[in-house]
Amino acid sequence: MIDDNPDVGEFIRAAAQAMGFECSSATDADEFLKMLSPDTNLILLDLVMPDMDGVELLRLLAQRKCRAGIILISGTGKRIIESAGQLAQALGLSIAGHLQKPFRLVELEKVLNQHLDPQKEVEVARQDSRTPFRKDELRRAILYNEFVLHYQPQIDILTGRIIGLEALVRWQHPERGLVFPDFFISRMEKIGLIDELGWTVVNTGMSELSRFADRNGKVPMLSINASVYSLHDLKFPDILASLAEKHGISPANVTIEITESGLIKELLSSLDILTRLRMKGFMLSIDDFGTGYAMMQQLKVIPATELKIDRSFIFDMHQNERDRVIVQKTIEMGHELGIHVIAEGVENREQLDFLHLKGCDSAQGYLFSRPLPANELIPWLRQYRGNLELQPAI
Repeated sequence: MIDDNPDVGEFIRAAAQAMGFECSSATDADEFLKMLSPDTNLILLDLVMPDMDGVELLRLLAQRKCRAGIILISGTGKRIIESAGQLAQALGLSIAGHLQKPFRLVELEKVLNQHLDPQKEVEVARQDSRTPFRKDELRRAILYNEFVLHYQPQIDILTGRIIGLEALVRWQHPERGLVFPDFFISRMEKIGLIDELGWTVVNTGMSELSRFADRNGKVPMLSINASVYSLHDLKFPDILASLAEKHGISPANVTIEITESGLIKELLSSLDILTRLRMKGFMLSIDDFGTGYAMMQQLKVIPATELKIDRSFIFDMHQNERDRVIVQKTIEMGHELGIHVIAEGVENREQLDFLHLKGCDSAQGYLFSRPLPANELIPWLRQYRGNLELQPAI
């Protein structure tokens, strides 16, 4: 497979290997073409790359009379994928499916499942590849601090300034390398370790935040995803406040992100905790906004300070009128309620321009940066602040 984003490549490679495939990944065309062989039977190809794009690669594959099935990947919209697919078929290539970024593990597995050897499919079913980690293995990972944070910057659309960082957990496995949360979160929920992981994330994020201060000593907002299970714990606000004090962080500099679907399920029991979090000064964000149900009822009772427009609406809004309307109305509604609105999954300038036109407050996504570990984030912040921060984003 080829994708210029190494994180996406690693995510796909890990999923494919867990399903029984032998998989190689590349980030540029030269590397990719060197890996191809007559034994290659499936190719995952990202259409948008900086040097040689996917359409050019399709031409080269046709010249080589490639017989592998090709799964097209793109973050530019369905129409472009469809056009590229038609071109590929006209060139005599075999299109085996497509994935529209951002995609989830279950969508990737669905596409790959169609190409599994029947015997391998039986083996994978026996192994239950979606939950391969043992309880003692996960406990050890917490004990030995194998879980690490990658941070994705959040940018003020009007000024271009860095205003926040979303903390995203990864597992630095001693044998398997970097493991993405889709491969262990559900397992930790099932075996009762999700709270321990949550507090590990909070402690790590708060302890590292001071490293990301600007030249005036101001730290960005830290956004932390809280599990639905945290909303059952009446001590959650008190413990969180104690940890903030321990690390010398103002609660006003911490945003707790709760998924909209999780709020729907636990709204009554969690309202106590959500209200107390706000009373202690923490910010509260409704993540993946627009993907759940009863949105108006939530906004009526939840003391949210932020709405995050789900990436699924941002992804295709330049071509999909319904997505544009949803994004625009969410921004308007958020502002009328005095709530900060942030768009996630922003990957190109066209999306950013539309968000700016509609008055969206901030954005995060690969247009600015992929999620970065702390040691890579620090030089990125220094370079970004030095070159771009004083310039408007638009």
